[in-house]
Amino acid sequence: MKETYPTPAEIVAHLDKYVIGQDKAKKSVAIALRNRWRRQQAAEDIRGEITPNNIILIGPTGVGKTEIARRLADLAEAPFIKVEASKFTEVGYVGRDVESMVRDLVDIAVNMLKTEKSKHLEKKAAENTTDHLLDLLLPPPPTKTMALQANAEPPADTFEKSRERLRQKLLEGRLDSREVELDTPQTQFPVVEIFSPMGMEELGVNFQEMFSGLIPKRTKRRKMSVADARRYLHGEELNKLINMDEVIAEALERVQESGIVFVDEIDKVVSDGAKSGPDVSREGVQRDILPIVEGCGVMTKYGMVHTDHILFIAAGAFHGSKPSDLIPELQGRFPIRVELDSLTARDFERILTEPKTALVKQYQALLDTEGVHLVFSEGGTRKIAEYAERVNTESENIGARRLHTIMTTLLEDILYAPPTTKKRLTVTEKMVERNLADIIENEDLSRYIL
Repeated sequence: MKETYPTPAEIVAHLDKYVIGQDKAKKSVAIALRNRWRRQQAAEDIRGEITPNNIILIGPTGVGKTEIARRLADLAEAPFIKVEASKFTEVGYVGRDVESMVRDLVDIAVNMLKTEKSKHLEKKAAENTTDHLLDLLLPPPPTKTMALQANAEPPADTFEKSRERLRQKLLEGRLDSREVELDTPQTQFPVVEIFSPMGMEELGVNFQEMFSGLIPKRTKRRKMSVADARRYLHGEELNKLINMDEVIAEALERVQESGIVFVDEIDKVVSDGAKSGPDVSREGVQRDILPIVEGCGVMTKYGMVHTDHILFIAAGAFHGSKPSDLIPELQGRFPIRVELDSLTARDFERILTEPKTALVKQYQALLDTEGVHLVFSEGGTRKIAEYAERVNTESENIGARRLHTIMTTLLEDILYAPPTTKKRLTVTEKMVERNLADIIENEDLSRYIL
């Protein structure tokens, strides 16, 4: 956890940079995130009793549910995974075991910790890599004893001077094209996966690791450039410097204390009350998810993980159902429910321009690489937003994702063949109407294209 943890107001301010509107949802997740920090500051005798405030976000696709959860995890520097409830089925049916979400979360946490540790060890790894390359380019002279046995004079200080000159050239990149020979490991056994009904389907087993104490590792001598060798050796040196036992211990703690699981499409496992057919499997998925949300131990290849304090954020459109249709036990584990607002033309206009990674800024960055400066007039963005709202109203409402389709269609010709003479292009209201009006008016065409 961060030493200076953001307040709910600061969390909302961070989310405002990426998500337009949805103030109620932002406030709820900000409180839930801050409560995790508060729990860790609480007295030890009560800390274990404070459970996370799991949340259900209710709203149509494309209104910001996933983006809120993802940006929340970035801010908290917490392990985060998004899973779709519809991809799970209860044990015994074809599908994925629900415990795999926890195992995947641990994998993400381990990689996150390795990356963090690597940043602190980059300098040392670079120094070790340089020394290794120098040994390949200019092998050390024989020892004094060996030199005397060969009736040769012991090496002079000139070796160290030569090595330093070579080091300077190496650091300046002047030797990158020179070739060196390296011993690289050769795979003897493939990595296989175990499939079993006990939820162990993703615990990969590498037989070379299992028998590494019995069978010597085979290596293959390869020629490569100094530049390629530096990249390879740098990774090897980092792996040597990183204490994996420490990484795994920290990763498991981070998952248990600050992990976030985003369960999308939770409404797809809601039963309509039938006693047979797919509804049996749907309710079974809910009952399989329940112990993980309640708090249980899940075995991973890194050790046991307890899910009691993992924050679960569920989301669903709930078009033909409602959260109260979930089994009562699961409902009780998601005490906070927030309904997200449908997006209006004004929201679309803001989404196009205001966020830090706004769609307009993305297309401007893409065309900047071709030397073309793309400008959007106020009328142009307003017309795009109006068209997005209209298509969402007349066909399937996919929220802000409609903007991606409209923008791609609008800029298709420019993206296909950027102008070579005119380096500044302005997207005006008239240009948007000229390119999209016919498609918008033709309902059949609109359904296929937009």
